[in-house]
Amino acid sequence: MRGSKGILAVCLGVALLGGSVGVVAMHGQSEEAPGSKRHVKYLGKPAYPELAKKLNLAGTVKVEVIVGADGKVKRTRVLGGHPVLAAEAEKAALQSEFDAGPKETTEVIEFRFGAQ
Repeated sequence: MRGSKGILAVCLGVALLGGSVGVVAMHGQSEEAPGSKRHVKYLGKPAYPELAKKLNLAGTVKVEVIVGADGKVKRTRVLGGHPVLAAEAEKAALQSEFDAGPKETTEVIEFRFGAQ
């Protein structure tokens, strides 16, 4: 219980510092992105958490994905971003799909939450 109070305190602190929130904006890799190995066929769309709306949270969440040869995301790992936004970004990353390739690769997807 103590941990959840600490997270709530951090969230409230971020909200007090400011930050505009709007619709979720997402950015995934494309063939033109530096270091990109695969083209994104479908980029999952994260839900904007109710708590994030109440706290006016905005920011970018980076998610590393392991993509199988078939283009489907096998595993995810959050590399950075606000914890309240990270869970939804990770769910969306799992729903994403890439072009098929000769072997498993590691890609990074960025999900931007905030005003457009």
